[in-house]
Amino acid sequence: MSTNITDKNYKKLSLQVTLNGFSFCIINKLSNEIVVLKEIDFSDFPSTTKVEDLYWKAFNDNLELKEKYDEVIVLHDSNLSTFVPTALFDEEFLGSYLQYNTKVFETDFFAFDSLSNYEMNHIFIPFVNINNYLLDQFSTFNYKHVNTILVTKLLELSKNNDEKQVFVHFSKNKFEIAIVHNQKLLLYNSFDFSTKEDFIYYLLFTTEQLNLNPEHFKVQLLGLISDDSELFEIAYKYIRNVSLLDVSNIENKNDLSKEDNLKHFILLQS
Repeated sequence: MSTNITDKNYKKLSLQVTLNGFSFCIINKLSNEIVVLKEIDFSDFPSTTKVEDLYWKAFNDNLELKEKYDEVIVLHDSNLSTFVPTALFDEEFLGSYLQYNTKVFETDFFAFDSLSNYEMNHIFIPFVNINNYLLDQFSTFNYKHVNTILVTKLLELSKNNDEKQVFVHFSKNKFEIAIVHNQKLLLYNSFDFSTKEDFIYYLLFTTEQLNLNPEHFKVQLLGLISDDSELFEIAYKYIRNVSLLDVSNIENKNDLSKEDNLKHFILLQS
């Protein structure tokens, strides 16, 4: 992209991509205002349709995606990732770290995000077919894993807090648990789930591994969650201190609802 100031339009595009759809937001970089926030769902299309064709249709239907941007960031949303301390990290063996979490193949392409401030790297398998499609749309873009953004932001929020904090981020049919202590990541894991009982079992089992007492530790929920959902209710039943993450004082203030700020937390913090 040209850096000539006359070519700048001071707009940034962030896309959070999956195989089942994507969401995107457009930010005015001068005012830091969110101009557009949209979700695109592929569930109405036949499962046999190639994902590149679904993205092609979505881009044709949403002409703002075809505009020029000073900055484009693509966030890959999948369970195919793992965090590795810098002391144990070797860029030559990315697939070796992931093989403990998921089935990997010799043909897989591996990438990683560096969280240098926290002495970690986040290894993941990006959606290569989606990246290839987007390369045809934009001359260049940066891409990361969604949970690089999530964990980085939660670690920032834990600064100077001497309590162990438990965060749970929900999306459709999966959730992530991050347990942090004053900018140290103590535990991170991702779970697929279908019922509220699945969720509370995984949460209680995970916190038990760190000897956390449900009477004492605090859980903050974010993502696809509200205080009248059954997930919130069952968490409140078994854990004394449960709340939605307070998004009112987080940077990138906007006019979106609390629900949208929670649901699109990762996208809006990118």
